[in-house]
Amino acid sequence: MRHGKKFNHLGRKKGHRDALLLNMSNSLITHKRINTTLAKAKALRVYIEPILTKSKDNSTHSRRMVFADLQNKEAVTELFEVVGPKVMDRPGGYCRIIKTGFRKGDGAETAMIELVDFNDVYVAKTAVSKGTTRRSRRKSGGNTGTVAAAATGVASTAPIVADEAGSEEE
Repeated sequence: MRHGKKFNHLGRKKGHRDALLLNMSNSLITHKRINTTLAKAKALRVYIEPILTKSKDNSTHSRRMVFADLQNKEAVTELFEVVGPKVMDRPGGYCRIIKTGFRKGDGAETAMIELVDFNDVYVAKTAVSKGTTRRSRRKSGGNTGTVAAAATGVASTAPIVADEAGSEEE
């Protein structure tokens, strides 16, 4: 019986499953994005999120703890020098899973798992669209006039006219 066992066993014994997740986590850290089945991607996210949290603290102890999980010097170096500083201010949710359809041979649902801070398309969109952290139900009317004026060019011509008027008075 599997009472209280919440993680996906992926149809493998413990040793095989551990080796699979170890290799997939090393590939994810090295390449920042991998394609796999949806079940493996979800299992990998649960496996690698604590490792990425440990990479925020660049100390000897955390390096040793991560090396015990990854068992790859190159992946540990990449994790602490490249990935760790990028995820430093993120409170969690370091991986993104995007469903990519179904595999042709057996119909398995496939997905792409990637590190969130290394996708330039999503980072650029969120940086531009994120104006404030406060969410409200009603639109505020205070900023729309200045944005509309700037879009039409009225605001840019107003200071020029004021400067010309100031030079005429002198």
